Amino acid sequence: MDHGVHEHHEHHENAAAATATWGMAAQATAHCLTGCAIGEVLGMVIGTAAGMSNAATVVLAVALAFVFGYALTMRGVLRAGVNFRTALKVALAADTVSIAVMEVLDNLVMLTVPGAMEAGLASWLFWGSLAGSLLVAFVLTTPINKWMISRGKGHAVVHQYHRH
Repeated sequence: MDHGVHEHHEHHENAAAATATWGMAAQATAHCLTGCAIGEVLGMVIGTAAGMSNAATVVLAVALAFVFGYALTMRGVLRAGVNFRTALKVALAADTVSIAVMEVLDNLVMLTVPGAMEAGLASWLFWGSLAGSLLVAFVLTTPINKWMISRGKGHAVVHQYHRH
């Protein structure tokens, strides 16, 4: 690794660590939740509409949440002019923990609300549980993202690619 690049990266991480705020954490969580929600909702809708088992529906929703979460981050990083491989590495570093925590939380809510997974797409129970599960994921993941950003991890690695 080029030592100069490493020093710049370390300096950037320290700058991010000094400025980790609840607002920054909430914004990072909301950004991550956008991709997660797209994948989660799509997976739940496809799985429910296709009559898939709860386990298969959850697996599909989680897989799509990661795909869409990473894709949204990569879109912004690619716009900054970096190559695909670098953008993928940044997305993996920025979003993996956040998406994983959100997916555990929102699927746990969906699986523990009685009848939510079986309620069907026309049911308020299904949609209310899904919306509530995403809200729980946001609230409980924001402190984790704040902690990670304060240490130069998670979404802190994306900030150098944002256009100002």
